Amino acid sequence: MELLNIECLGKPLRLEASLAGWQQLFWDEQLVSQKTAGSDNEGLKVHVFQLHQQDKAQPIEVRLETDIRWQPFVLDYRLQVDDDIYAQGRRTEKDMERQSPPPQAKATKPGTLGLLSLAFKLFKSAKVIKVVLAGASIAAYSWLFSFQFALALLVCLMFHEYGHIRAMKYFGMKTKGIYLIPFMGGLALSDDKINTRWQDVVISMMGPFFGLLLSLVALLIYHLTANPFFAALAGFNALLNLFNLLPVLPLDGGHAIKSISFSQNRIMGLVICCAGLVLGVYLSYRLGLTLLGFLLAIGGLEIIAEWKQRLNSHLIPLDRYGQVVSATWYLITVIALVGVIWHLAGSGDGMLGLPLQILQS
Repeated sequence: MELLNIECLGKPLRLEASLAGWQQLFWDEQLVSQKTAGSDNEGLKVHVFQLHQQDKAQPIEVRLETDIRWQPFVLDYRLQVDDDIYAQGRRTEKDMERQSPPPQAKATKPGTLGLLSLAFKLFKSAKVIKVVLAGASIAAYSWLFSFQFALALLVCLMFHEYGHIRAMKYFGMKTKGIYLIPFMGGLALSDDKINTRWQDVVISMMGPFFGLLLSLVALLIYHLTANPFFAALAGFNALLNLFNLLPVLPLDGGHAIKSISFSQNRIMGLVICCAGLVLGVYLSYRLGLTLLGFLLAIGGLEIIAEWKQRLNSHLIPLDRYGQVVSATWYLITVIALVGVIWHLAGSGDGMLGLPLQILQS
């Protein structure tokens, strides 16, 4: 992960590091110093290198001192040029959350993968695709149920995905908007990558949290108007968001639990994510959830990728306080959604059975 990017003698000085302890220092995109991985992944590290300039007979000595603490993340740095302090400061997790990703080098002659990537980007950015997918979603759900129900379902999906979009914008991330996918739900896309586990938790949880707010509003309107439509909307939306909070990757609940567990240690993260995968397999088989079975394959790939990158992860872990807050937020949201469903349990099984029919189809 990129921990520092400052100006040094008119050129960018960039420090990359990982939780494993290795560090690489680049000046003008040239590797000038590095530290190998080790048990001492925190504390003071010193990088020293020399720059040769044509107008000076003696080389310039550059010295960068970094003092890192991972939980909570704090980076103190001091840059010296020929024993004179050139720059110094501190970076925290908030700075990392607002950090822009480094620019990617542009290939002059893109190959097949480059052309496919470009085509996919054009596909994502085309507004007409959003309209086509939304229309296809309405047609699909109208065919399964009714036009009125399809519109209500799209409202639930849009409100849920809007929660993800709001979280991304809060962290200063560029968003591509919301894409509705027939029989699959919705997808909120961003061009930027996250830098911290806290960002992963917030972005993942804001979708179900917004869904909870929609259910509570619909429940309030139902009690004020006695219109059964709003009771159906509240219960239906609560059940869908509760499903999304299952601790199974790649669902939102799985991402939140993954960030909490991997912030404790990588063994704990692997065990909990695998336990979630087993739970998903059981529910998929027991309830006949075809959609969940398909998602489990994606979740398995995510677990493998997370384990492979465990020593080179670019995500700053949650501190103890962040872990407690994230777990509490997750549990309160789950309990509140269960409370909405429990409150409406006497309204009939038909409306609460619709989400299960969609997930089984």
